[in-house]
Amino acid sequence: MAETTPATAPSFFDGEVLMRLIATAMVTLSRQRAVPNPVYPAKVQNAYNHLVLRCLEREVDPPGSVAEMISWASELPLERWPVSLPEELLGGDGLLVDKETRTPTQTCLEWEVNAADPAAELFENDRLLDAIAVCRAAQAPDAYTAFRRHLTTRPVLMGAELAELGGDLEFGLLLHAILKRCYETAPASYQRNGVYMQCERCRCLMVPTSRGGFRCELDRCRRDGKTSRGTPLRGNKGGVLQLSRPLRMFITSPGLAETDLEQALISKFGIKPQMWPNYDAYDLRLVLPNGQAWAVDVKDRVNPVLLARTTKPFRTDPPFDRAFLVVPRYRFAENDAYGRIFARHLPEAISDQITLLDDQAFLKLVSSARNRPGGWRA
Repeated sequence: MAETTPATAPSFFDGEVLMRLIATAMVTLSRQRAVPNPVYPAKVQNAYNHLVLRCLEREVDPPGSVAEMISWASELPLERWPVSLPEELLGGDGLLVDKETRTPTQTCLEWEVNAADPAAELFENDRLLDAIAVCRAAQAPDAYTAFRRHLTTRPVLMGAELAELGGDLEFGLLLHAILKRCYETAPASYQRNGVYMQCERCRCLMVPTSRGGFRCELDRCRRDGKTSRGTPLRGNKGGVLQLSRPLRMFITSPGLAETDLEQALISKFGIKPQMWPNYDAYDLRLVLPNGQAWAVDVKDRVNPVLLARTTKPFRTDPPFDRAFLVVPRYRFAENDAYGRIFARHLPEAISDQITLLDDQAFLKLVSSARNRPGGWRA
């Protein structure tokens, strides 16, 4: 009689790995422009399969389909998913898909960027590294600075405008080919009655909602409640183009915080910082009247754990006396443990090299340095 062997327990992912699979599946689905064959790409089906196995292991009713998994992503905060995650990693409202626009949230994109195969991060870095290489070869640091400022201030262009930038003397002559790779045709799903809506605050395209209006996709606008006002934009003059989603989320959004900080330093203290010095060594370099230099990187991230894990030492050229990581105030307001969580997960090797502050606290520190006896002693 043949000997029988016990059934093998199902093998499935859990924890951070599973959450990255699910986030990547959500982003993959959002980028589809047509129905593929098979209907769901392998990475989407794989994420769903692992989620179902995890649910069965936890004796939780699994989503009945990929479509129901998407519904979970728009309705269930991460803390309610049957996935083993430490509380500190849940972060923000925890939704992976915006329930009004059915598009991935920044929380979702941050999980994708921190995945083992960070497609969004590679996409973003590919464009920026190419631009840096071209500008270095031409010894044109000002062209790179103009390019970065453009990505911040012009997330949407008409096709004719993009073509005209080829003759731009600041950066277009050098970087037009790279710039064209940064933009993509705006999807028809962003229109309502043939009209796009451009957010008056960040200038990104707003997304139509299920309730009939439009909603900005950037956290900085949504969390401040400034999402209802927009400028109508019709698809003429070569069509409407927008920066790719990774660039909008991880370059335009923090770039707006960077330029806001730049303007505050100029208007409040008369200090004009150097922006993205030495081909993006860091974001701002300000020299105080006493000669001390401060280096600043600005990040606008939902999850302080993921931010801490990816924080690296600043490049030391140009040199500086102090280094700061500055995050918009609203991130601390929605998570009062943001700073403590970041400190616990920052690599020990750099824990004494970088000071995390919100933007308002940083400006107060600049003011305090100015008001000390002798002036500007940090």
